[in-house]
Amino acid sequence: MTRFLADGNFNVNVICGLLRGDPAIDIVRVQDVDLGNTPDPIVLERAAEMGRVLLTHDYGDMPVYANERLRAGLAMPGVVQIPCTLPLGQAVEDLLLLIGGSLEQEWENLVRYLPLS
Repeated sequence: MTRFLADGNFNVNVICGLLRGDPAIDIVRVQDVDLGNTPDPIVLERAAEMGRVLLTHDYGDMPVYANERLRAGLAMPGVVQIPCTLPLGQAVEDLLLLIGGSLEQEWENLVRYLPLS
């Protein structure tokens, strides 16, 4: 199953909703792995080292850094960008659909954007 790392600003209610929908989801927050207040490029590097897809609300710098990693040929297990304005239920539902309908290797080197529809 795909493993996830939630960015520092990621809505904890989305995490709780994901775990209610599927308690087997492997998700940790940057704060749980001593990466709180860490610059985005380092968060992406650590996500790659841990083999975790990054969940983020950051539509500013994070996609730039993710694409820089790709251009440099560095590992990038994937990024999912979710607007903080997306309703909680839709964010959880869309993520559960993505998780349930994909294999771990399908996330690699991709930046995905929600909402799905």
